[in-house]
Amino acid sequence: MTQRFLTVSLLALLTVTLTSTTLRDAFSQKPSPSKPYLKLSKPIAQINLWNGTAPGEKGNIPAEVSTPPANANDVLRISNVSEPTLTVYAPPEEKATGACVMVCPGGGYGILAYEHEGTEVAQYFNSIGVTAAVLKYRVPRREGLPKHLPAFQDAQRGIRLIRSHAKEWNVDPNRIGVLGFSAGGHLTMMTATHFDEKVYDPIDAADELSARPDFVMPIYPAYMMDDEKEFNADVKISKEMTIRKDMPPVFISVANDDVNRAAASARVYIAMKEVGVPCELHVFVKGGHGYGLRSGRAADWDTLLTGWLKDMGMLESKK
Repeated sequence: MTQRFLTVSLLALLTVTLTSTTLRDAFSQKPSPSKPYLKLSKPIAQINLWNGTAPGEKGNIPAEVSTPPANANDVLRISNVSEPTLTVYAPPEEKATGACVMVCPGGGYGILAYEHEGTEVAQYFNSIGVTAAVLKYRVPRREGLPKHLPAFQDAQRGIRLIRSHAKEWNVDPNRIGVLGFSAGGHLTMMTATHFDEKVYDPIDAADELSARPDFVMPIYPAYMMDDEKEFNADVKISKEMTIRKDMPPVFISVANDDVNRAAASARVYIAMKEVGVPCELHVFVKGGHGYGLRSGRAADWDTLLTGWLKDMGMLESKK
């Protein structure tokens, strides 16, 4: 792909959302008072993904640590996860659409920003009638393994478990999505592009079900290019992003000043456009990284996403 073709393609194909937000540190943003989402009810389920020891675990990870925010501008961090879980929050029965989204917090595959990229997002989904399953996947990276492999095993297993519990959780097994932030956005794209890759040995009947999500939503995704600081127009997307025509529809939101992640997302968008994958990309001129659903125009991706979900028919009640 030539530089001229890339430039023309970006001008012709990208949906770019310009904002006037002042650039600020991602973790200094407070929850926006303009988003009065439903207060989360108690989860309807919290399950251990593996009913025991997760694949490849050697027992050498220290005890799990949950570090609360140091102040009002800080975020909750969970580290040393070796027993991954799925925590499921259901919308009020009268609002339920039957759709479900597995939420993957970010944290560089080192920690999990579990609240502002996890449970706060579950509140948003519940407010639009979508069941949310927050994935607490394994971190930090395991020595000698690809950065994402344990987390990817957890994500595939999580999708299959949602399908296996669909009736119990009032979920449509054909409307299961994945949304993730930063490293969780990379993990989200891995579920979309490697859904048929066998990454663990089956342990029960749930593993006979498909691990392909029906739609995915990476938000300020990381690792879409091997070098996110490379600004050469001829640089290709990461080899991990094996774009294919049978992958599910994709919604991406990212900020232009987030290193070079907007350009990486644009390259992925073009690759998907070329093979016919339904995709929507929003690039905010400012916003930085790690803002979740907190203050700032870049954090208003939820409004855009709700419209996209409606366009894709994901919010139509199954009743």
